[in-house]
Amino acid sequence: MRKLSFWLSILSMVLCLAIVVSGCAATKAPDNSQPTPKVGKTVKIGVLPIEDNLPFYVAEKDGLYAKEGVQVELVSFASALERDTALQAGQIDGEVADLVAVALLKKIGSDVKIASIGLGATPQEGRFAILSSPKSSIKDMIGLKEATLGISQNSIIDYVSDQMLLDKGVILNDVKKMSIPKMPVRVDMLLSDQINAACLPDPLASLAQAKGAHLIIDDTYRNISQTVFLFRTQSIQENPEGIKATVRVYGSAGQALSKNPDQYRSLFLEKAQIPAELKESYKMPTFSKLQLPTEEEVNSVMKWMVDKKLIPLAYGYQDLVDSKLLP
Repeated sequence: MRKLSFWLSILSMVLCLAIVVSGCAATKAPDNSQPTPKVGKTVKIGVLPIEDNLPFYVAEKDGLYAKEGVQVELVSFASALERDTALQAGQIDGEVADLVAVALLKKIGSDVKIASIGLGATPQEGRFAILSSPKSSIKDMIGLKEATLGISQNSIIDYVSDQMLLDKGVILNDVKKMSIPKMPVRVDMLLSDQINAACLPDPLASLAQAKGAHLIIDDTYRNISQTVFLFRTQSIQENPEGIKATVRVYGSAGQALSKNPDQYRSLFLEKAQIPAELKESYKMPTFSKLQLPTEEEVNSVMKWMVDKKLIPLAYGYQDLVDSKLLP
């Protein structure tokens, strides 16, 4: 009886030990639900209330930054000038701007590199339009001769306007350009017939059209302009993995947005500040897969800037892009 009691005790101890070891093994098993370990330091991105920046907010909503292991801080600005000033000062690492802005940043000593196109890989993305005022008799490009066209001088708006005019055989000197940098003011002046026509990006172009302005032409017939995702070269050198992860997230979020637009519509209306008059009708933007602008697209902008004496010499393609940042 004592022997039986002894062996029962031994058996009990073995079972307890097995349970303890098993418990320890369970606690040491990897947890696949945890976010990817963080890479690099926080990446600061300057954002404006425009649709080009929507993938950043989609990524925030869906937790994509944590999945890629990158910390991203979105820093909001009221104007492109304030945002670009912050980039020059090193207060932010990157932004979505355009090719004209990239060259101007380099001209004043801010070395930056393009990581990818934002909107504009296809002609339908990021529409610009020339519209005439509601009471104007101008209904086509020929009617713009001697007309006053509201633009933002020496900007992507100026470039797009020139390309559309030239494409349709209009002599640039035949059109009287008026620089009206603030877009809401340009819309108001167009709708109140203070200017004959204006070049506007969406959603303001759609808003002006909804309020009676006449659509003369838009740039959906060929690919004239792109926004680009750019970074300070110093930020790339100091935090290459963090920058690459941020680019990957922007691309993934853009694809998620394009595949399931209804899922993000309320976020879009809020962050892109779509006017109340367009909230029911305005189409969601679609984002192509990450890719760099072509050499032809870059060279066209550089030539225009040299002709306008905005830069002394054209920057080469490799001066402006960094293909290593793409996935």
